[in-house]
Amino acid sequence: MAKRGVIIVAGGSGRRMQSSLPKQFMILGGLPVVAHTINTFAEALPGADIIVVLPEEHISLWRNLASRFDIAPHRCVAGGKERFHSVKCGIEALSDEVEYIAIHDGVRALISKKVILRTMLDAELHDASIPVVEVTDSYRSIDGDTSHIVPRSSLRIVQTPQIFSAELLRKAYEQPYDDAFTDDASVVEAYGHRVSLVEGERCNIKLTTPEDMGWAEWYLSNREQH
Repeated sequence: MAKRGVIIVAGGSGRRMQSSLPKQFMILGGLPVVAHTINTFAEALPGADIIVVLPEEHISLWRNLASRFDIAPHRCVAGGKERFHSVKCGIEALSDEVEYIAIHDGVRALISKKVILRTMLDAELHDASIPVVEVTDSYRSIDGDTSHIVPRSSLRIVQTPQIFSAELLRKAYEQPYDDAFTDDASVVEAYGHRVSLVEGERCNIKLTTPEDMGWAEWYLSNREQH
């Protein structure tokens, strides 16, 4: 079986969550948010090397907090200025033996094993795979004082994990940083490789606001009852 690596990027703050505690460390369903993420990946990809990328000033805080909970084995590394640099730090922390690398937002704590495995299987076929969901709202593009409707059939909401062959990802991240890099797929596409799309899940949201946390608590409690 191919050796897998997981990079969990957890560099958020508690500003929009109206919390002094970084949002990835807030308690959700009896565990810190990022602990849910770590544990789900450990269950979906047994034996994977899991790297959690944190701001350097948060590492000791996380290690102290993590010692109080049942969390799957993982390693912590310090991130960089932009998400691009943080992911690059995570890549460099993984062994050269790793053949596929999954990159995930730490606060997407409701990720399912099904989406992880679906994306991994697709990445093994295409070397680059990301989960997406269809949009349900209407969108307009603004151009100065005018605007026009954007056909939603041509739009998709991009999620994580984004999974790539390690060889491709390492080469793509040798590029210099560009402001146009919004996620890992954009880095790989800039390198010249097509990205495959798989079906994501609407519950796989980034926990950003107090309302998100309230909904996530409700979702977890209902999921555990079924």
